[in-house]
This record gives sequence, structure tokens and C-alpha cells, in this order.
Amino acid sequence: MSILSENIRYLRAQLNLSQRSISEILVITRSRYAKYEDAVSEPPLEILSKISRYFNVSIDLLISIDLRKYPLEKILNLPDNRIVLPIIVDSTGENKIEIIPHKAQMGYLNSYNDPEYIEGLQNISLPFLRNGKFRAFPAEGDSMPPYKDGTFIVGKYIDDVNFMTVGKTYIFVSRDQGIVYKRYNSKSASGLIVSSDNSFYQPYEILLTDVYEIWEFACSINTVELEKESLDLKELRNILSDFISSK
Repeated sequence: MSILSENIRYLRAQLNLSQRSISEILVITRSRYAKYEDAVSEPPLEILSKISRYFNVSIDLLISIDLRKYPLEKILNLPDNRIVLPIIVDSTGENKIEIIPHKAQMGYLNSYNDPEYIEGLQNISLPFLRNGKFRAFPAEGDSMPPYKDGTFIVGKYIDDVNFMTVGKTYIFVSRDQGIVYKRYNSKSASGLIVSSDNSFYQPYEILLTDVYEIWEFACSINTVELEKESLDLKELRNILSDFISSK
């Protein structure tokens, strides 16, 4: 059977409704509805939309995710049924923080809403990060010093752009820009104006229609040894130290 047929059968059973009851709600015959549950035929978009609205489950989830694997009440309580976001804890009760590998960013863009992909990612737990959903993304390039390759930015999921604060930094996952870590400057009629901390790079707009996810900076994890200070900087520190001690 198809995922869709299994899902609508499951959802109907959760509400303890008969096929006839659902068919009357959809204004179709019971035999026609039964064919959808038996995967004999697929509902047209108009009927699929009615099914989606009635069960309050997005079409995307109806046709792509086995809903039997996830608590229905959590799905219904998430914006747009974003099933990837329920907080998952380990055996000790710590919040699991999924890690997006440097070489798998494109995979995340294609599968950010696939629970099986998310469950397959490596994860860590940071006891000081609670009360939210967190995920670790790789930093790249030199646009946001001091964070470079080898650093992971841990972000807290933001489900509403109105909760964002001007001046803070965020990880933006979008169709056009991919995964970027930037500082939020302002909101325009069509998108979000962001900038790099490296003044070499110009601010730009990320269209709201392209945004998949937004994660607010929570902390960073450095996986490589920090570069040693230059001789000139060391000498400057020594000069300042000698100057202060002579006072």
C-alpha cells in the first residue's frame, strides 16, 4: 500500500470514524473513498486538499511520511506540521542536538523535512541548552569571524520571524542561499536583510518565500586548534602589560 493510503487509514482510525463518515465529509461515495485507503486509486488534488484540511495534516506529510511512527499530538502542535522538530531526548533525558556534517549540507537542504534522515544524523547533548530545539551547523569561509571552517554553530529553532531580534546572528536555511550564518539587520516587505561581520561582504536579502528554517545562535563548538597569535600581537600584549605594571 502507498504511504498516503496507510496514513489516511491511520488518521481515520485515530478519530474512530467509519469510511462512510469520512466519505460524507468529503462529499464522495464510500466505495470511492475505500479505493483511496486500499491504494486502488489516488485522490485528485481537490479531494486530497479536503483530507488535509479535515485531519489538519499537511499534504506533504500525508504523501511522504509514515505518520504511524510519530506521536500525532506532536505533529498537530507544530507549525505547518513540521515533524522534524519535536524535541528528542536520549536515555538520560538530555536534549539531542543533531550535527549537520560539513560535507552533507546539500543533503540537509534536500532532506531537512525527512524524519528518517534527521534521525540518522550524529548527535550530541549539551546540558546547558534546554527549553527549545537545537541543531549544529558547520561554519564556512571568513564572512563571520572568528568562526571559520571547523566550527559548528549551534542554533535554537525559531518558528516565527517576528521572534527574531535585530543585531543577533542566525543560521538561515533557504532554497536560494543554502545554509548561511549571518547577522539579522532588518525585515523588508519581501524578506530578511542580513549581513556578514566581515565588512568585505555586502548585506543582502533572503526572500521569505525561500526560507526553510531559521535557527538563533545559541553557542559555538570549535573542532580545530585555534591559530597561534602572531608575534606582533604578542609583543603588543607585553608592551601593554609592562605599561600597566609600571603605573
